[in-house]
Amino acid sequence: MPWNRFMPFLSKCCTSTVQTSSSYSSFSSSFSPIQPWLFVGLGNPGEKYQSTRHNVGFDMIDAFAQSQGIPLTTHYFKALFGEGMVDGVPVLLAKPQTYMNLSGESVGPLAAYYKLPLNRVLVAFDDMDLPCGVLRLQPKGGSGRHNGLKSVIYHFRKNREFCRLRIGIGRPAGQMDPKAFVLQKFNRTGRERIDSAVREGVDILKMVAARGLTEAAKLTNADQKYKHLRSHGIQTNDD
Repeated sequence: MPWNRFMPFLSKCCTSTVQTSSSYSSFSSSFSPIQPWLFVGLGNPGEKYQSTRHNVGFDMIDAFAQSQGIPLTTHYFKALFGEGMVDGVPVLLAKPQTYMNLSGESVGPLAAYYKLPLNRVLVAFDDMDLPCGVLRLQPKGGSGRHNGLKSVIYHFRKNREFCRLRIGIGRPAGQMDPKAFVLQKFNRTGRERIDSAVREGVDILKMVAARGLTEAAKLTNADQKYKHLRSHGIQTNDD
């Protein structure tokens, strides 16, 4: 299994359970394996859906993988999968290939196989409730009418306490069907905002791995709060 590649590193962080003195036992008990992060990007597989609004979660994981030199070439638990180290922390990357509405069929078994608590799982996804290009990092939440998140929550036995990186795509103009909106590609302005957000998101994910979700969220959300007002006016869509 891919996880075996982490074992030499993890073994250095562990000590034998066989102790020869009480003082040694006290010292060694302070050491434990470094728990990995699972970063998941939601989207739809296939060329047809590349660069669409619904696939910004895939874009985020692709950019992060490239920045860290992590290949996403293994098919594992119905996902394109990769693994690497970020500042000494094991990181698992996944892009479910189930199509958006069945994302949980991949994410649930992945987290279960690696025995990860949900606070070490982060899901990146498109969010119409945020202006285009604005990011928000949260420790938990609901589905927000997002079918990919609904599937993930269902396969986590309805537990919602996993981390999220919300990627704003704005709302459709006029009476446009939101389902059609998310499957469209961005216009030039929208694409520029998303590309900038993805670059910021790569740094955010690095911060999550190195410094933890709480500190990363505090710094990220304060910086992102008025980003759309400073850079793009008060519009909430990318048109």
